[in-house]
Amino acid sequence: MGSREKNIKISYIEISVIEDLRDIDKRLLDLALRAAEKAYAPYSDFKVGAAVLLEGGLIVSGSNQENVSYPLGLCAERVAVFAAASEYPDRIIEKIIIVSKYKNGQLKPVTPCGSCRQVLYEYEYRQKKPINVLMTGPEATFLEFENIASLLPFVFSKEHIP
Repeated sequence: MGSREKNIKISYIEISVIEDLRDIDKRLLDLALRAAEKAYAPYSDFKVGAAVLLEGGLIVSGSNQENVSYPLGLCAERVAVFAAASEYPDRIIEKIIIVSKYKNGQLKPVTPCGSCRQVLYEYEYRQKKPINVLMTGPEATFLEFENIASLLPFVFSKEHIP
């Protein structure tokens, strides 16, 4: 049999200036940045905001919430998604934007952690529709992914449970 090297290709769109964002994405960005300002991050000073667009144009935002016992905190993405799912359980999640800022006000690259990717994938799987992901990238560009599965190619799903 032997071994064989394989590759995974991940496609995304790079948007280099804020002005090139769609109007709804600019609105989501604004709300995510506002949410980041409300983050409780006294230990890391790493403030993250997320805004979730639900079908029908509803937007729910969230910020990271730290705890002195680090595992007990929660990332902005999960705060926003859990709030949206709790408040609007029958609404499809269409998009999430994730942002952070440097102290000088510039956008900081931030991607969802593995736990957030897995949680987001669960919602994508449940609703049987992709969740578009927009995040700031290197040098304040924006990276847009068609779905969560693109960010987590070997996702753990219910098919893995016997």
